[in-house]
Amino acid sequence: MLTKSHDNIKVDHKIESCETFKHSCERLIKKIESYILNNNNVVKHKQGQFETFFNDFITVVSISHRKVDLLFMRNIHVDKITETVAISCWEACYYLPEDILNGFQEAAKTEESPLGKSILNQLIENAELAAVENRPYCHDTGLTVVFAEVGQDVHIEGGDFYEAVQNGIRKGYKEGYLRNSIVGDPLLRKNTNDNTPGVVHTKLVPGDKIKFTVLPKGGGSENMSAMKFLLPGEGVEGVKKFVIDTIEAAGGKACPPIVVGVGIGGSFDKVTEIAKEAILREVGSHHDEPHIAELEKELLDDINKTGIGPQGLGGSNTALWVSIETHGCHITALPVAVNIQCHAARKKSVVI
Repeated sequence: MLTKSHDNIKVDHKIESCETFKHSCERLIKKIESYILNNNNVVKHKQGQFETFFNDFITVVSISHRKVDLLFMRNIHVDKITETVAISCWEACYYLPEDILNGFQEAAKTEESPLGKSILNQLIENAELAAVENRPYCHDTGLTVVFAEVGQDVHIEGGDFYEAVQNGIRKGYKEGYLRNSIVGDPLLRKNTNDNTPGVVHTKLVPGDKIKFTVLPKGGGSENMSAMKFLLPGEGVEGVKKFVIDTIEAAGGKACPPIVVGVGIGGSFDKVTEIAKEAILREVGSHHDEPHIAELEKELLDDINKTGIGPQGLGGSNTALWVSIETHGCHITALPVAVNIQCHAARKKSVVI
């Protein structure tokens, strides 16, 4: 419960969401106006605005021409962001997602190669041991990629958002005993010794929360990823050929069984971004558009026909899944990107 009592105004509300808080305050708008105008000592005056704080929500009250405008935002301190990212880093590296484990189990049932089946069973055992012993599933704990969906009704306080994320990576890799794999300068090659800088993708979305998805991306599979501008006339068959050629060139170096993210459309930068976003989709989940879902099925079948197999030692299960994301593009272009994710397909999502 939240209780604020000052002379002629008393607020006693259970704060459940920004929306319910807004409705409650609107009923008190006249009292709030009178209170602010007569009690400047208990609120903060800032550039024509009055700010008053209720728990983790901030209400910005603007008064002009006898009109009161209320802006409701939820406060999130940078320390909370740092702590959330830190925990997500080591949890992502210790605990393989359920959809990937299920993918291993299904692949083991259908694998035609005895050696391939043995490898898949070892991967399952490895994942179980990592979870039980709280140790990394793979020694390559990757370049840390963080996707942040930031609600437009969130107010970040206490420092810089991006620095808070980087601090979370530092803290998570140190306290989780994860390998530091990042060099600060790509040519001088000196290790930063804290796995920063990570790569941060930020998207503004409706709401008063922040969703973080931490993706530790191993070097082997990332190195075998590729992008190409096709001619529009090459169409679907051109896309399929480029994807298969990329997978065949990767062979065992991408540590199969892999998850394949394909981006189609957009610009030079956008197509690679959506290809990486595609590998976040759960194994077993198809694209909403029927023709894209059909292309995902065809590509998965064709990839598994290559015979590369688990760990590149032959077999019928080279890929667990293929996910495709698309974006509108210029009339002259058909950009395609293939982002390969190894069997250590780690990811962790948290909402604060």
